[in-house]
Amino acid sequence: MRTLLLLVALAATTFGQSFDRYFSPTTMRVDYHHFGVKGQEQIALDKVYEDGTWAGSRTVLLDELNLGDYFVTVTDLATNTMIYSRGYSTIFNEWQTTEEALNGVWRTFHESVRFPMPKAPVKVTIARRDRFVAAGEKMTFRDFFTTVIDPNDPTQVNREKRKQTFAAFDIMSNGAPEKKVDLLIIGDGYAVADMEKFRKDAKHFADVLFNTPPFTKHKKDFNVRAIEVISDDSGIDKPDKNVWKKTALGTMYNTFGSARYVLTEENKAIRDIAGTVPYDYITILVNDDRYGGGGIFNLYTTTYTKVDQPGQEWQMDYVYVHEFGHSFGGLGDEYYSSQISYIDFYPKGVEPWEPNVTAKNTKETLKWKDLLAEGTPVPTPWEKAEYDSLDVVRGKLDRLAPDYYQKRDPIQKRQTEILRKSKYAGVVGAFEGAGYVSKGMYRPALDCRMFTLSLIEFDPVCSAAIERVIGMYVR
Repeated sequence: MRTLLLLVALAATTFGQSFDRYFSPTTMRVDYHHFGVKGQEQIALDKVYEDGTWAGSRTVLLDELNLGDYFVTVTDLATNTMIYSRGYSTIFNEWQTTEEALNGVWRTFHESVRFPMPKAPVKVTIARRDRFVAAGEKMTFRDFFTTVIDPNDPTQVNREKRKQTFAAFDIMSNGAPEKKVDLLIIGDGYAVADMEKFRKDAKHFADVLFNTPPFTKHKKDFNVRAIEVISDDSGIDKPDKNVWKKTALGTMYNTFGSARYVLTEENKAIRDIAGTVPYDYITILVNDDRYGGGGIFNLYTTTYTKVDQPGQEWQMDYVYVHEFGHSFGGLGDEYYSSQISYIDFYPKGVEPWEPNVTAKNTKETLKWKDLLAEGTPVPTPWEKAEYDSLDVVRGKLDRLAPDYYQKRDPIQKRQTEILRKSKYAGVVGAFEGAGYVSKGMYRPALDCRMFTLSLIEFDPVCSAAIERVIGMYVR
């Protein structure tokens, strides 16, 4: 079992490892199949690739953040030295909380972990957080997959050089990849005739991100590239409408039965395309007009790029930054009343790993106690009853109906007034209602980009979490 204290100790002893001693400047990509059902999972190795230039830090090789549902470690076999680690999350672990998994349906998902190319044989281990520990903490990782890879064995590592099928271009270049956060923007559902729109969309959403604090002051810490991925059809799949499109990346609405949740299970296609340029994080723009998107920590972000009604363009900007908060900062959803397909996503008695959601409700136990505003009571009172009554009405509206916005906007206006005028608006506290749960879960601020559908900024706790991630890449 790995505990947070052990991880910190290991980081302290191996921080500052010489990159050149253990690694070459390219990337090793380990593909595997992740399969299971509710409460059970296994991993089967698929293939190992040399996958382009390593874009990550060459000085901070061990994860200091303790984020994600999974944790991959790379250990030098000869010296038993941990030389790389990273936390991440997967579609699989979200799917395990759905009714399909609960009903005993087994499924398989294709996944990858990436790290610098080792010079010598390594042991690669994947661990998962124990969600059901009796101690009431979600801080423990349990190893459940290990394999040994010899980078010098041609039967183990595929070093075939892939052609750059699609054109790439820089949106923003601020320095060498290993000293910056490298964001890659790719598109799905853009046919040849849509390429000019993709170029404009890529620039637009890059601008949106860096006009949002705390990214604004860290603009120089990022490189942004784009790849012009061409699909046969315009638009993406909408299974609930029996709309099917042939696209390069296989994105689709209706993930886990949610009309607005956009993901893709075509991991290999994404990785093969993305690996032709240096990247740390992936954004997938979908050329469709239904409100929707998705974001999974250290996997990718998705967002829609067209609106079905004039005047709602701002919602695309909201969705992108919100979902990027998930995939980049490891942030949890702070809302609790919208329809979701998860069952028991945050088990009772288990503290969430996400930095902005907690089951703790005392000043001494809050994970963000250092940011708690002086004199603020914990739990922090707010007009939750009225807000929730409005949410009941809002929840009965059909998001896909033509008069949805006309009916929704007055409700949203009153809810916004509550959040803006409450006594503790704008301060850090512990406000009940978060992580899809109305009672017993708390968020750090009344409002935040992770809570309401608005262009409000990230609260101080979320901003601090984002800045910690940036720091791992630019030190």
